[in-house]
Amino acid sequence: MDRNTIIGIVLIFTILIGFSYLNRPSEEEIEAARRRQDSIVQVEASRAKEAEVQAQIKAMEQDAQPENITESDSAVVSKNGRDQFGAFGEAATGEEKFITLENNLMKVTISTKGGKIYSVELKDYQTYDSLPLMLFEGDDNLFGFNFFSENRSIRTDDLYFVPSVEQDRIIVSGPEVPKGKAGRLKFNEEYGGESKTLSMRLNAGNGRYMEYKYTLEHNSWLVGFDVSNVGLNELLSRNTNYLNFNWAFAAPRLERKSEYGEDRYTTISYKFFEDDVEKLSAAKSSEETLKTKVKWVSFKQLFFNSTIIADESFPTADVRYEYLEDDPKYVGRYFTDIAFPYEGNSQEDHNMQFYFGPNHYTTLNQYDLSLERLIDLGYAIVRPVNKYLIIPTFNFLMKYIDNFGIIILLLTIFIKLIVFPFTYKSYISQAKMRSLKPEIDELNEKFGKDKPMEKQQATMALYKKAGVNPMGGCLPMLLQFPILIAMFFFFPTSIELRQESFLWATDLSSYDSIMSLPFKIPFYGDHVSLFCLLMTVTTVISTKMNSQAASSQQMPGMQTMMYLMPVMFLFILNNYSSGLSYYYFLANIITIGQMYLFRYMIDEDKIRAQLQANKKKGPAKKSNFQKRLEKMAKEKGMQLPK
Repeated sequence: MDRNTIIGIVLIFTILIGFSYLNRPSEEEIEAARRRQDSIVQVEASRAKEAEVQAQIKAMEQDAQPENITESDSAVVSKNGRDQFGAFGEAATGEEKFITLENNLMKVTISTKGGKIYSVELKDYQTYDSLPLMLFEGDDNLFGFNFFSENRSIRTDDLYFVPSVEQDRIIVSGPEVPKGKAGRLKFNEEYGGESKTLSMRLNAGNGRYMEYKYTLEHNSWLVGFDVSNVGLNELLSRNTNYLNFNWAFAAPRLERKSEYGEDRYTTISYKFFEDDVEKLSAAKSSEETLKTKVKWVSFKQLFFNSTIIADESFPTADVRYEYLEDDPKYVGRYFTDIAFPYEGNSQEDHNMQFYFGPNHYTTLNQYDLSLERLIDLGYAIVRPVNKYLIIPTFNFLMKYIDNFGIIILLLTIFIKLIVFPFTYKSYISQAKMRSLKPEIDELNEKFGKDKPMEKQQATMALYKKAGVNPMGGCLPMLLQFPILIAMFFFFPTSIELRQESFLWATDLSSYDSIMSLPFKIPFYGDHVSLFCLLMTVTTVISTKMNSQAASSQQMPGMQTMMYLMPVMFLFILNNYSSGLSYYYFLANIITIGQMYLFRYMIDEDKIRAQLQANKKKGPAKKSNFQKRLEKMAKEKGMQLPK
């Protein structure tokens, strides 16, 4: 091949590449083509789903006997089924099929085997590794009634139900739900849409049956579950007072595994009828027998829950949670055994509901069932702060802002504005104490370490004479503690922050990591959280500035403790929500700025002059505290300062 040929081939390739580049579609054209393709795919998927449903219904209406079983074989199977299950023998054999009830929020799959809820998928959420979010799924799910019939133990979970469906109620999509900011669902808005109903019947011959009726409405996290027993009084013994309903499944890991993550919040919670909400211990195996009426039992994880809710109440229930600490796939296993009253009537109905959905405070609160108590908002002293201050403010900001980093910034500023008067008062008190430092030093030198009571009395007399409250710098800070602790509970449990990114943090509800360590440091972990480091550094700076401002009132050893606290929080918060570390970092920055601002605003010479003027006004009225000190001193024969 000569040189001219090679040059010609190169030119041809150059022309082709240049032509392709110049004629490539624009971003707008690519996006338009993608939308057209998505529309085509959605239409084809809808048609395929409709055809599948029609075929499914047609198959379920046919005889359940397999074609390759002869008449004699069928008789043998039927006889064996009657021997083992009595009147329910015909339901002992069948083919497992699945029916899907679906709305805009979730997809509930029902199995003909056991008539049970086989799986639940929440459409608008994903797992930490970007898979469809399934609250539970699989053949090992336990869901059904246990009772004795004709001296035989019957487990409905092992028998086959016959579906009774209406074609236009199966997998019927309602109108598309409008999205909020950044694609988030507007949880509290109501949209039109028909309900879907599915009946699953377990036949016992001669018009006798047990029937499950599932109902799913549009834009609802609730699934209606009504149980009807017709004619079972002919089959159950007369001394039957309860039918036991068992529900159990393994909780899949939905979040990134962390020492202070999903494991610490996964457990079983329950609400006693017209009473408080309680729970089993998290991160450990435990069980409890609930001997009084129960309103609901919830299988709870960090951000989601599956809850069975009684129409009135359940008489009793047993609950058990098995913690699977080292299992990479599951967090734990749930189990509950609920007693349903049975009165022996020809027809008895039990109505209840399931909640399958997010632990979103406003959503759970709207049902007026105390389900919002599933969200850990802290102790009694801080829970009202989250309930009435933090959550409403957070929800208000979400209506107008997409970026959660900005939302947390504005929330921090708002909180700092609320506590600003307390912070200012605390600084003024510290300035007064600094002004009295020369007099305090004189008292320390006069009394030394041998006369602590006399020194304390003299110091209190000086404070009273100068008009200074020694607790003035501490009390305002203590009033801020409920807010500080409320944030500690709010950020790790807020589903709004789940999988929301900001700067280098990919998930503000979990820890941020800028470096993975090849080893694990006890209590710290195997990664480095930058927000946690920034929080620690700014806390040390803020502590130093505060200790300088309050040096005259610090107790021995207190300064060391104040510097030790940031180091302790470095180890604790390294595995906590990055949103929490980011909030503390912002709060520290604002606090440091306030300290510099106060130094320029407040004239300490003027404060000292005022204190000296107060001292010249004559002896001040003794406080009750000072009177008690003097009384104690006299009883011990101590000489009081004049």
